[in-house]
Amino acid sequence: MKLARLRDQARPGIALTLEGMPIAAQQGDTLLTALLAGGAGYLRDSEFGDGPRAGFCLMGACQDCWVEVEGMGRIRACTTLAEAGMRVRRG
Repeated sequence: MKLARLRDQARPGIALTLEGMPIAAQQGDTLLTALLAGGAGYLRDSEFGDGPRAGFCLMGACQDCWVEVEGMGRIRACTTLAEAGMRVRRG
């Protein structure tokens, strides 16, 4: 599943990667928005065996959007702004 942008489509573009896959994002996107709108589909597999996860609370209170960013370590994608050149791995 890919998120569809409904507004703010004219913001400048930025590029990052998820496990080597190019992701086209927009300046001002959270990393979660950038990844899901860019086609990531999911961010991690649930530790409880109930399938892939792609964010839940969207405010930094849960554990569903943890990712690894080169040079930053493990972060919450929903509260981190996407930056050009980020190299992201699923958490």
